[in-house]
Parts: sequence; structure tokens; C-alpha cells
Amino acid sequence: MFEASQSYQPAMQEILSAYGLVMGECRIQAFGSGLINATWKVSHADKNYILQRINHQVFKQPALIAQNISVIGHYLEKHHPEYFFVQPVLTTDKQDMVVTPEGEYYRLQPFVANSHSYDVVNSEQLAYEAARQFGRFTRLLSGIDTNEIQVTLPDFHNLTLRYAQFEQAVKQGNPTRIAEAGQDINIIRRYKFLTEIFTSIQHSPYFKIRVMHHDTKISNVLFDADNKGICVIDLDTVMPGYFISDFGDMMRTYLSPASEEETDLSKVKVRKEYYTAIVNGYLSEMKDELSVTEQAHLVYAGQFMVYMQAIRFLTDYFNNDVYYGAKYEQHNLLRARNQLSLLESITQQEQTLSSVATH
Repeated sequence: MFEASQSYQPAMQEILSAYGLVMGECRIQAFGSGLINATWKVSHADKNYILQRINHQVFKQPALIAQNISVIGHYLEKHHPEYFFVQPVLTTDKQDMVVTPEGEYYRLQPFVANSHSYDVVNSEQLAYEAARQFGRFTRLLSGIDTNEIQVTLPDFHNLTLRYAQFEQAVKQGNPTRIAEAGQDINIIRRYKFLTEIFTSIQHSPYFKIRVMHHDTKISNVLFDADNKGICVIDLDTVMPGYFISDFGDMMRTYLSPASEEETDLSKVKVRKEYYTAIVNGYLSEMKDELSVTEQAHLVYAGQFMVYMQAIRFLTDYFNNDVYYGAKYEQHNLLRARNQLSLLESITQQEQTLSSVATH
């Protein structure tokens, strides 16, 4: 049974056969809520798999992703064999990906039995478990030479560059859209000091480059039947970086009961108890890894990530929605305002949140 676009059907037959699977014997269903890669669940006899088509418009060199996963898998197998790591399934000729004649990249992974994931953080316990899993992932990989891990998305979390792109868009973008967003532009410029803090972090000996996940939304954690974390998944964005990327993205996506798509800004707010859960979960694994200076920048991490996302949404709006796309005229403008509202909420509560971090 094939429940995806029929345009994929010829390629799907070729891809599955590369893994020794017969398409007519498989049940194939679209799977998950990810926006970047196309994902399917493939069931064959008593085995289940996850098949993904890597978006090579976003990831320009998919081979680097496969290389990173291989390096990480071998390291964990050698040094931390107790960690549950989802290894890709090799093709019949021992390759970790299938490259079609059209230049598309596919990979197959085992589906983790008795596991589930969430799209929304609806309890403090989930926030704690997810933060603990991302912290554990980085801690276990602390012995890897980061030079062995390839950069799959250059400048992905380079706030300095994102700010420069924003200012360029203000000068060269859609003038009508720029005119209606004057107040938003002013708010972003008022928070430019966050960019200056990022520059100081890049030059600080107290901030370590580590193997970071870079996409710590709740859907990238697998949970067991008791809602305990099993492992982190979706390692396409794993690359060297600063802890503020992972910790900050958890703040960005776990703290507010409303998602970045919410247009009623009164619903966008910080849940302090969820922040406490993130801190406790992350530091349960990372407290001895982070320097005192890094631990003093936990709240900044959230400001950093929320600010950068606001900038990226507004920049895309000025550039006529070329990156994120838009379902309606002001979609990226309202996304930016959502993130600016969250940034203001975090900043207003900065002192209170900091007391949690140093408790």
C-alpha cells in the first residue's frame, strides 16, 4: 500500500530494491511533521523502517550528513555502547544512502519499536526528559575531536551574519513590506546588543566548541512507554557549535504554550516552571561540562535563538518569502512578531529566570 505522492512511485521502487526490499510487499505511509525532509514509514513483513529523502536544496552536501552519523555511531559504539543509537540501514552494496539518477538522496533507518515522539511540549516532565536527552548526547560526545564532524549547514546559527542579512533586506527588500514593519525593525535594532554578546562568545576562551544537535525541538526525541527519553534523532544538523544553540532552541520551542505560528500574541509567554525543567534536565547531564561563564549565559541562550529566528522571519518577509514560504500575505511578518513577543517576555523575566539557573 502506497500512501504518498504517486510521483515518487517509480523512484520508491528503485530505492527499496537497493535495500533488498520489494515495493509490492511493503506498506508505505507518509510519516511525521518535519518540514525539511520527506519521510515515510515502510513496513515489510515483521520489520518497520523510516525512509527519508534528504532535502538537498537545504543540505547542499548530504554525504557530509552520512559521514557525521558514521563518525558519531562508531564513537558511541566504542566509548558508550550503552547509548541507544539509531544506525542507518546499509544498502545491499554496503552504502549508507541511495543516490538516484536525478541526484536525490535517500536513507533508511530502523523504526524504533515501542517508541513515540511528540510535536508539542505539554508537560514539565517532557521538557525535563528532552533537555536531559540533548544534554546527554553532547556530554557523551565530549571526547570527539570536533574537527572530525563536518559542517552540514554553514553559518546556520551565525547571528552576526543573520543580522547583516536583515539590514541588507531593509535596504533592498520589498519597500511596501518594509514600510509596514517599521516598529518591528526598531525592536530588532534595539536588541542588537545580543549580536554583540554573540561576537564576544566567539572570542571567549570560556565557551567551548562541542558537538551540538542544533535542532532541539521535542519531535527530535524518542520516548518509551513511560515517557522516559530513549535517544535523540534527526542528526542532519549535528555539527560543531556552542551550547547556546541547543539550550536556546529548547527555550524557544518549549517555554511558550503557543507555537511560532500563533497570531494572538497574548498567548505567547514564558512558563517559568518549564524553564526550570529545561535547566534541571540539561544540567543533570551537562553541569560538569559547562564552564561557570557558560552557565551564566543560560537565559542569553534563549534570547539568542529567539532573536535570530525573529530576524530570519522578518528578513524572509522583506525578501518576499523566498526561504520559509508563506500560507498567507503576512505570514512571516506575524511569525517574526510572535518571536519578538517571546523575546520581550524572556527579557522582562531575565532576572527571575537567572535565579533559577544559579539556584
